[in-house]
Amino acid sequence: MNTPLQPDAELTRRAPALAQALKQRDQNTGEHCDRTQALAIELGRAAGLSSSSLNTLGLAAQFHDVGKIGIPDAVLLKPGRLDPKEMEMMKTHPQRGHDILVAVPDEAISAIAQVVLHHHEAFAGGGYPGQLQGEAIPVLSRIIAIADSYDAMAESRPYHRAREHREIMRILREEDGAKYDQHLVAKFSLLIESSSHRSRGPLS
Repeated sequence: MNTPLQPDAELTRRAPALAQALKQRDQNTGEHCDRTQALAIELGRAAGLSSSSLNTLGLAAQFHDVGKIGIPDAVLLKPGRLDPKEMEMMKTHPQRGHDILVAVPDEAISAIAQVVLHHHEAFAGGGYPGQLQGEAIPVLSRIIAIADSYDAMAESRPYHRAREHREIMRILREEDGAKYDQHLVAKFSLLIESSSHRSRGPLS
């Protein structure tokens, strides 16, 4: 597997405190962001993104859940499924992440913030926070949505078991064209077979 492209040094200099803050708050979320970054960059390469777009994608994937810093512990660290009110609180994390990032006075980080804001939009509409649809959703956000979902299903949590690879891919394909960009899902389906982040199922 190719080594993931490293983000631009200037951006990395400005942003590491955010990554460390998230890992200190919730180690599982921090590690999930690391794996999502790796998968997103693999998919970005497969989609033919430029080096500059890969740089942006890498940082956006690393910080896609940074808004969870602002989610109360009772919700973020709850050892079970969220109730409807708690889920609505959790759904604020893309906006919170955007707002954290745009506070950094850097044009490139502002671009990353827009990607973070829209990583939970759905391709057919109905996602959040903007209910964007199709190509109105930034392509980098569409890439992160797939990588994020795959890793979330591949890892065990107190409220769900780790799913086996074929089961995850079945779920992604069932959502094909509704939640995810079907063109990108097809590319992901090919690359994930040889990825080191391919799910090993309940024992992973």
